[in-house]
Amino acid sequence: MSSPQSRPASAQSRWVSSLAKGFLSLACLARSASAADVSWPTYLGDKASSHHSTLRQITPSNVSKLQVAWTYRAGGADTNNRSQIQCNPLVIDGVLYGTSPDLQLFALDAATGRERWRFDPTRDAGATKAGVNRGLVYWADGPDRRVIYGNNHYLHAVDAATGRRIPSFGKEGSVNLMDGLGRDVTGLSLMANTPGVVFRDLLIVGMRLGEGPAPAAPGHIRAYHLRTGALVWRFNTIPQPGEPGHETWPPTAYQYAGGANVWTGFALDEKRGLVFCPTGSATFDFWGGNRIGDNLYANCLIALDATTGRRVWHRQMVRHDVWDRDLPAPPNLVTVKHRGTRIDAVAQVTKSGHVFVFNRESGEPLFPIDEIAVPASDVPGESVATTQPIPRKPAPFARQLFTHDQITDLSPGAHRHVLERFSRLRAHVPFAPPSREGTIVLPGFDGGAEWGGAATDPDGILYINANEMPWVLTLVETRGKKDGGTSRGDALYTQICAACHGVDRRGNAVQNVPSLVDIGQRRKPEEILALLKTGKGVMPSFDFLSDNQKQAVVDHLFGKADPGRAEPVEPGKENALGSIPYTSTGYHRWLDTNGYPALKPPWGTLTAIDLNTGEHRWQVPLGEYPELTARGIPPTGTENYGGPVVTAGGVLFIAASRDEHLRAFDRKTGRELWKARLPAAGYATPATYSVRGKQYVVIACGGGKIGTRSGDAYVAFALP
Repeated sequence: MSSPQSRPASAQSRWVSSLAKGFLSLACLARSASAADVSWPTYLGDKASSHHSTLRQITPSNVSKLQVAWTYRAGGADTNNRSQIQCNPLVIDGVLYGTSPDLQLFALDAATGRERWRFDPTRDAGATKAGVNRGLVYWADGPDRRVIYGNNHYLHAVDAATGRRIPSFGKEGSVNLMDGLGRDVTGLSLMANTPGVVFRDLLIVGMRLGEGPAPAAPGHIRAYHLRTGALVWRFNTIPQPGEPGHETWPPTAYQYAGGANVWTGFALDEKRGLVFCPTGSATFDFWGGNRIGDNLYANCLIALDATTGRRVWHRQMVRHDVWDRDLPAPPNLVTVKHRGTRIDAVAQVTKSGHVFVFNRESGEPLFPIDEIAVPASDVPGESVATTQPIPRKPAPFARQLFTHDQITDLSPGAHRHVLERFSRLRAHVPFAPPSREGTIVLPGFDGGAEWGGAATDPDGILYINANEMPWVLTLVETRGKKDGGTSRGDALYTQICAACHGVDRRGNAVQNVPSLVDIGQRRKPEEILALLKTGKGVMPSFDFLSDNQKQAVVDHLFGKADPGRAEPVEPGKENALGSIPYTSTGYHRWLDTNGYPALKPPWGTLTAIDLNTGEHRWQVPLGEYPELTARGIPPTGTENYGGPVVTAGGVLFIAASRDEHLRAFDRKTGRELWKARLPAAGYATPATYSVRGKQYVVIACGGGKIGTRSGDAYVAFALP
C-alpha cells in the first residue's frame, strides 16, 4: 500500500480532501447524536420555570399521529382512590426519574419505560412516607450524580446510577427539615413536597406547612450544601427583631407565627445569582387577629442573593392574607419587549387570576399596579388591610365577581338551588373578608392559577390554565377559648379537624377527605391515636398535642363521655390551641344539585397572555364533561390541576382536567389539535424530551383528586 507521499500530487490532494470530509462527517454525526438526546433536567423544564422545550419534531401538522410509546405501572395506588401522582419527572441522559403514588423513587429507561432501580425511604427503620411529591432535583459533579428527593420532612440524597443513599449527605443520606428553623417545631406539620432549585453547589428549598388554627412552623427559606447537607444560609420569612419587615407583625410574632413559606418551588437567574421565591400566607389562613399588620414576607415574591440569602427586593401581592391567597406556583423568568426596550422580567401568577410582571433586577412593575379599597372585617379581633394591590395589566385571566347573572342555568332546578343560597350570602366583591354568614370566594381557594403554574415561550407569551369556580368560606367559633381550656374533645375537633372533615364530620368526597361519621365501625381507637401522631398521606401530624388532648379527640370521635381535662392556654402562647377563637367549616366548593359548579361555564380555561403588551391573545375551555357535551352543551372546561408544557414545535401539551385526557393545543391560536384518554387523570405537569432523535411526551396519571379514581401509570407518547 502506497503512502500519501508516494502518490501524485492530484491524487494526494483528493485523498486529503476525502479524509477531511470523512472527519467532518464523523464530527457531524457526533454532534447529531449529541443533539438527538434532549433532556428535561429540572423541575418544570429549566431553572427559569419556563415549562418550555426547544424540541420541534412534534408539530401542529403531525401531533394527531401521536401514539402510546410505553406505559410504566409504578404500583402503590390507593384502592380507596385517595392517592395521587403530582410528579413532573426528570429526564437526563436517557434516564427518567419519577415517584410512585406511595412515594417511592424510581429510574426508568426513558425510551422504553423499563425500570432500572427503585428507592423506598421506608427501608430504614422508623422512616415513614407522607404528603405528595411534585418533582425531584438532579445534581452532578463529574462522576458524582445525585437525585435529591423530598418525602415527609426529609430530603434524601440518592445515587442516580444505583438508587442507593449517599451516606455523606446529612445524616446517613438524609436531612431533617425540622432542624435549623430557629425554634422548636417538634410535632408540627412540615413536608418537603416540591423540589428546590440548585445554584452551584447549593440546594435552595422551601416546604409545605400546616395552615389551620393549630400551631404552625415558620416558613423560612434555606440553602443546603449539596455534598454534605450542611445548612449554609437561612432567610427568615417571618422577620426577627432588627430585620426589615419585623414592624409589620406584632413584636413577638416571630416566636409563634407560622407559614409565609415557599411550598411551590423557585425560579433562578443563574447569571445574576438571583433566586425568586413565592411565599404563601401566614397562619391561621382565615383569621389573623394574633398577627395584626401586613405580615411581610407572607404572600410576597422575594428576590434573594442565591449565594448568601440576602434580600435584594420584594413585592407583596396580598396584605394580611385571610383568604388563603398563597402565591400558588413558581414565577416565570421571561424576556419581553416593553416600550421599545428588551427587559429581563419575572412574572408571577396568582390564585386570584392576576399576573404581576416585574423587572427582574429592580423589582419595578412593568405595568401599573393600583391600590383598591377593600371591605373591613366585622369578625371580633380581626383587622384587615384597607387596600390591596391589583395590576392594571394584564387583565385577569379568571372572573373576579359572582353576580346574579352568573348563576348556573344548566337546569331550572340547579338555578333555583344556587339562587336560594346566593340570596343568603353576602354580596360578592373582591377581598370580601371571611364571615360567620358565609363569604363567596371567586376564584376559589385553588385558583385561578394553582400549583401547576404557567408556561412561557421565548416570544414573551405566557400560557396559564385556571379554575373558575366559586367556593364558600364560613367561620365558626372554636369554643375552646370560652371553655377556658384546650382539651375538650369537641373543641379540639373543631379547631384541628373541622376545616377538612367538616363540623358535621361528613368529610368531603371532592377533596378526598373521608367521613368520620361512624368511624368506630372502620377504625380502632389506637389506630386513630397513631394517625394523630404520625399523619398519613396529606393529613399532617398532630403530635404537638399532649397525650390527654389526643385522647380527648379520640374519645369525642368514638362518642365517649368527655372527662373535661383542662389544659389552660399559657400566657404569651398566641398560637396555642384555644387562643384562636375562629376556624372555618371547611374548604367547600359551591356546587349545584348535580355536582357542577354553581356559576355558568367556563369552569376551567387555558389562556395565552402577551407579556410584551399585557394583552390576552386567546382563551379556550380546558376539559369537558362528556355527559354535558352529549346534551349539546359546548365544552365547559373542568376543574384542573397540573401545568402546561410548550414547545418550539408550536404545540402546547396539558393534561390537568378531570376528564382524564392529555391534550395538545396550537400555541398560536389555542385550537385543540389532539387528545388521548389516560388510565387516570393527569394531575401533574408533563415533560417532553428526546432519546436518539425521537421526541416523547410523558405524563404521570395519578388521578385521586376531586373525586376521580387513583392511578399508578406514567404514559409516554411519540410519533410512529
